[in-house]
Amino acid sequence: MFANLVQLITGRPATGTVDRHGFVAQVEVKGVERRNPKVERLILICWILIAIKHVGIIWICHRYPVPFHQLWVNFPTWLLGVLATALYYGQAKRR
Repeated sequence: MFANLVQLITGRPATGTVDRHGFVAQVEVKGVERRNPKVERLILICWILIAIKHVGIIWICHRYPVPFHQLWVNFPTWLLGVLATALYYGQAKRR
């Protein structure tokens, strides 16, 4: 692409010889990529940590007078976890 741009700007004619063997002609996918058990274990650990955080936030909001509802903290965390998990498992199904 840049070689053609340089030729266009400088006004030099194309050389005419193009090596077509360097290009990819076809790509085949033989198998489906397996899910990584380490990543799935990490997702499980993260969900356990999210659950512990939720319980802690609920306890703190009931124990101490705070000027906001507990969902202002818990809902974005839960939503981000659902989004990340859905993206991981959605990508794994499409492959």
